Amino acid sequence: QAQLVESGGGVVQAGDSLRLSCTASGRGFSRYAMAWFRQAPGKDREFVAAIGWTEGAIGYDDSVRGRFTISRDNSKNTVYLSMTSLEPDDTAIYYCARGLSPRRLPRFYDDWGQGTQVTVSP
Repeated sequence: QAQLVESGGGVVQAGDSLRLSCTASGRGFSRYAMAWFRQAPGKDREFVAAIGWTEGAIGYDDSVRGRFTISRDNSKNTVYLSMTSLEPDDTAIYYCARGLSPRRLPRFYDDWGQGTQVTVSP
């Protein structure tokens, strides 16, 4: 079971950018799909973006498409989420997850990080 550690969260203003990172321990990182989910207070965890073994298989939620970019560096066992034009509605705890394929539902992911807080002020 891999350990996933997110970083890069913070407090920003609307319109700013952030880049989140998630580094996985263990071997075989390149064989897994990786995803980002987020959870705002009082809401269910929701899909943000996912990437397959290569950057040829990428998906985004409609709410972030065109503003967020998911990418991975298999040599560093790391997946990134570059976020631009941030909005107050993007405020949430952001989690990375590892699974066998880039799916949109949390139940398809076996390993999760502890989360990193992103707060966007108006």
